[in-house]
Amino acid sequence: MVKAKSYLLRYGSLYLMLLLPIIFFLVFRYWPMINVLLAFKRNNVILPVMEVDWAAAWDVTMFGRDISIPWMANFERAFSHPPFREAVRNTLLFSVLDIAAGFPAPIILALLLNELKFKRFKKITQTISYMPHFLSWIIISGLAIRLFSPTAGTVNNIIYSWFGMSPIPVLTDPNHWVGMVVGLGVWRSVGWNTIIYLAAITAVSPELHEAAEADGASRLQRMWHITLPGIRPVIIILFILAIGGTMGADFERFMALQNNLVRSMSQVLPVYVFEWGLNNLQFSLAAAVGLFQNIINLVLLLGANVVVKRLGGQGLW
Repeated sequence: MVKAKSYLLRYGSLYLMLLLPIIFFLVFRYWPMINVLLAFKRNNVILPVMEVDWAAAWDVTMFGRDISIPWMANFERAFSHPPFREAVRNTLLFSVLDIAAGFPAPIILALLLNELKFKRFKKITQTISYMPHFLSWIIISGLAIRLFSPTAGTVNNIIYSWFGMSPIPVLTDPNHWVGMVVGLGVWRSVGWNTIIYLAAITAVSPELHEAAEADGASRLQRMWHITLPGIRPVIIILFILAIGGTMGADFERFMALQNNLVRSMSQVLPVYVFEWGLNNLQFSLAAAVGLFQNIINLVLLLGANVVVKRLGGQGLW
């Protein structure tokens, strides 16, 4: 009893300081999770979620037998909805392209910046590279229209006036639009993510570089055999987190850059949830799709962590 009292006297103020963030997370993070029950209930925008009736069952045939899964009618409706399947396809496509183009870009930029000898030029370059991170997607969409408009865009005017070529339909052709969206995503995030890798590079022992340089190793060899292995744990952790967000496309990016001519490619899962959940007041359907999206992300995160640890790497836990 005396030990407990002395412990509270010593650390009680810390627990009091911790009380406010705990209350915040309980009220604004965990209590709203009760609304996930909307995914298993009938659509009703008036009654509280606990007063809404449960959804119908989902009748499926598995292994030659008819099985009825209770409360899963919203999931059946989503999986049989053509726009949902289109949204899943587009989400996977953009996730793969974002990882393929956007994940190695900050690593390469960090390695190049680390090798610069002129510190002033290095700081200026780094500042310019992460400034786009602070631009909203609304501003970026306006810049994209000014640059790639078929009639008045700066890029197409240069292509037509200097080279005599026909304008490139970046904003209206789905294939060109995909490339623009991925490129703008890389441009906006590459500088900000570079900060993480530059911080990791500072932890690499300079003595290793000095020893390698004394042995005649070139800059490229030192980057490949010293710097990259030194930041490997950070690269693995960020890669696992990127895999865990495969089904979570950037909502603001697609809402700001989409138009009716490229709707076949701009319909991703967050946009689908927004349009059917808020615009069409299909809350239960949107909740089911959102739950499905988060479960897939969780499975991918856990799976990527297991694979990395089995390959000898250091996972998240």
